[in-house]
Amino acid sequence: MTQCYFCSQNIKTVDYKDTETLKRFLSSQMKIYPRRKTHLCAKHQRQLKTAVKRARVEGLLPFIVS
Repeated sequence: MTQCYFCSQNIKTVDYKDTETLKRFLSSQMKIYPRRKTHLCAKHQRQLKTAVKRARVEGLLPFIVS
């Protein structure tokens, strides 16, 4: 089994301003990949969800692809 990306990089919290890292876990339609595809631990998957939603509200990430 592969290890969580954030655990392996020693990243404690997921930053919503780091859009390049967040885009790695989004599909081409800007949907958040499920845990079975991202291979994140439960803690970081929850943080990723919150960070993506915050980045969308702040205007750093789009809600949908137009």
